Amino acid sequence: MSTKIAVLFCSLSAFAQDVPRGDAPLVRRYREGETLIYRMKGTNENWRYEVQASGVVKKEASGNLTEEYAWSNLISDGKAVPLSAASLGFRQVLSLSSDKPPSIPNLATVQPVLIGPITDLLTYYVDLWLAMRAGRLTHAGDHVYQKIGIPASWADGNYVVLGEDAVDFDMTLEDLDRSKQVATLLVRHIPPEEPAIHLPAAWMREPVADTKNNWVNVAKRNGKFIAEVGKETFDVRMKVSLVDGKILSGAIDNPVKAKQRECTDAAFTSCGDARPHDILRQIEIALER
Repeated sequence: MSTKIAVLFCSLSAFAQDVPRGDAPLVRRYREGETLIYRMKGTNENWRYEVQASGVVKKEASGNLTEEYAWSNLISDGKAVPLSAASLGFRQVLSLSSDKPPSIPNLATVQPVLIGPITDLLTYYVDLWLAMRAGRLTHAGDHVYQKIGIPASWADGNYVVLGEDAVDFDMTLEDLDRSKQVATLLVRHIPPEEPAIHLPAAWMREPVADTKNNWVNVAKRNGKFIAEVGKETFDVRMKVSLVDGKILSGAIDNPVKAKQRECTDAAFTSCGDARPHDILRQIEIALER
C-alpha cells in the first residue's frame, strides 16, 4: 500500500512554489559527510519485523545535498533474514532540501520483504518535506490542511489488479520545545470528502465506516478475486531537531477498516457474502544517537 506515494508526486510538486519563511522552525541543514542510522520496527497485521537504514549525506553534481541509505540487519518474526547482494547494494536517496519531493526509487532489484520498510521511510520524508514547504507551520498549534484527493495506485496488474486510495493531508505543529530543541509534527492522511478512487461494483460504494470509502484492493488468488474496500487513514507523528531539521524519531499508525468478498468475475459482481477485515500497520523509527 505504501508504494502509492509515487503517484502523488505530480500534486505534491506544487509545494515547490512555497518557500519556507526565515522564521520557519522546520528547516533541514545538511552537513556533507554526516552519518545517520535509523532503527525501524514494524507490525503489519501478524507480521513483525526490525531493520536498519544506514545513511550518509552526500553532495550531488548539481550541488544538492542528499541522504543516501543502505538497508541491513533484517529480522522477520524474530529470525534474521539474509539479504541478497542486490538488496545490500541498493541505495535509497532522499532529500529534504530540494524543491522536488522525495521520490520512490526503482525497487525492481530488492527483495519484496524490503519494499514496505523502504516506502515507509519515504512516507516520513514526504510528510516532513510537505510540512517544511507549507511555510505556515511556525508556532505550536499551527495547522495546515492540504487537499489532494486524487487516486494513488499500487496495482501491479498481475497479483493486485486494482489497488487505490485517496487522501488529504492534515498537518499540525503540535509542540516546539526550545529547551530540548525538538519539534513535534503530526501529519494525518485522511479521507477526502469525495475520494476519486475507482469502485467498479455497486457494493463497493456502500460506506464501510463513517466516511466514503477511500481504499480498495483486489487481488487474484486461485483463479478468483479477493476484493476489499473501506476506509484508510495514516497518522504520522515525528520528533524533528530544531538544530538541523533531521528526524529524531517517528511513529506511523495506519489502520484500514474494510469489508472483503470473494468474487468469481472480473467485474466483482458475482461475490460471496461480505466479511469484515480490519488491517493495522504500525511503524516506528528512531535515530541512533
